[in-house]
Amino acid sequence: MMSRLRLGASASLLALILLCLAWETFLAPLKPGGSLLMLKAVPLLIPLFGILRGRRYTYQWASMFILLYFTEGVVRAWADSGVSVKLAVIEILLCLIFFCCAIFYANLSRNPA
Repeated sequence: MMSRLRLGASASLLALILLCLAWETFLAPLKPGGSLLMLKAVPLLIPLFGILRGRRYTYQWASMFILLYFTEGVVRAWADSGVSVKLAVIEILLCLIFFCCAIFYANLSRNPA
């Protein structure tokens, strides 16, 4: 169970990083030729190594951190049009997968007191 949660969190975080980069560079950038909004993927690199290593503390704070990207996805799904709406829905789903895997992993990996 724990390995599946780690895999789900790791895969969804990596997919979210790739989605953010692809979205703002060539799939549906705000400006033709890409935009600096692709830098929104950089903060996702901060928890990446802790998530890949299975550090409980990283799972705890990253589960709250990912909600910023969830919020962005909801806003862009509601306000944008065209391909951006589909990409925003994918962002929302990846955030939900990560969030669920992260909170369950953090809960199951705690030390019994």
